[in-house]
Parts: sequence; structure tokens; C-alpha cells
Amino acid sequence: MTEVLSISLVTLRVTGTATLLAALLGIPAGAMMGIFRFRGRGLISVLLYTGMGLPPVVVGLVVYLFLSKSGVLGDLGWLFTERAMITAQTIIAFPLIAGLTMASVEALEPDLRLQLRSLGATPSQEAGITLYEARSGVIASIVAGFGAVISEVGAAMLVGGNIAGHTRILSTAVVLETRRGNFGLALMLGGLLLALAFTVNLLLLRLQAPLWRRR
Repeated sequence: MTEVLSISLVTLRVTGTATLLAALLGIPAGAMMGIFRFRGRGLISVLLYTGMGLPPVVVGLVVYLFLSKSGVLGDLGWLFTERAMITAQTIIAFPLIAGLTMASVEALEPDLRLQLRSLGATPSQEAGITLYEARSGVIASIVAGFGAVISEVGAAMLVGGNIAGHTRILSTAVVLETRRGNFGLALMLGGLLLALAFTVNLLLLRLQAPLWRRR
């Protein structure tokens, strides 16, 4: 039971930190893409949408190569640590959050931004109000990003190593116990993973409801 608790805590710490970092980077990037028009925007949009379907194992491989002893960032000593897992999962979640935020902003009425500009809103004020109006889509993007990282296995295995008590998370533990033939434990861990994802997503989606509807 202690091991299951440890795995769950590592899972929350890694996926929660990765989702937070991806949101801090992806929401402003998506808002800028949705609000402003500039040269190269079309190419960046294509890259973002392509990144939304990026296989986690490919991300894990690239991060592994960068963090290995012979890699550019090998001196950091992050390989097979939570930091390496957080880095890989942040990369996985970023295009989802940025791309969906951009789509949410673009779906707003064009007149909104025109009205804000006519009222003398600064670019930062315009971005803030636009994001507030698109908050349902922004929260949905965070949910999508969290769902992508909490369920992925490939990247976590490659850069984390699935080390007991250190980098073992629920998804990698399910794979390990299945290979060992411990199907009962694997199913229990899988159920716990689903319950954890459901609880976090429920809390996030609650933010979409207007305050007067929360009872």
C-alpha cells in the first residue's frame, strides 16, 4: 500500500508540474497566436497542430538524446529523474494547450477585439479580456494537456527509467505489473489512474461553470 501511495504521489507531482509549466507557456502563446497577425503565423499554426499529435515516445527519445551523457544537456544529470520526465511531458502538453487556446480565441466574435481597441485597451488588456471570454476553451485545453501526460507511457519510460520510489508513475507501473503477470495489481493501478484523472479533470471542468451555477 505504501508503494502504491508513493507511485501516486510521484504521478501527481510529475504530471501536475508538467501541466502547470505547459499552461504557463502555452496559454500566452496560444493567446498571441489567436489575437495577433504576423508573418510566419501560418507556419507556426501548422507546427502547433502537428505537435498536438506528436507521439510521446518520439518526444522521450529526443529528450533522452539531449540529456544523455553524450548529449548537449548531459552535464545537468537529469536523465532518469523526475526533472527529465517533467521536461518530456511539458513538451507533450505544450502544443495541445497552445493550439486549443489559439482555436478558442479565434472562435470569439471578431467585434469583441474591435470594441476593446476602440475603447483604448492596451495589447495586454486586450489579451487578458479575450482570454477571460475564452476561458471555457482555455480550461478545456488544460484538461486535454493533463490527460495527455497522465496517460502516456513511452516518454516516461525512456527518460525516467521506471525506478521504484523515484520515477515510477501509475502508467509505467501498469505496464511493469502486466509484464510480470500481476494482472490484478495492474488492473487496480489502472483503476487508480482513471480515478485520479477523473478527479483532477472534474475539478478543472468545475472552473468552467459560472460562479452562480456552482452549488
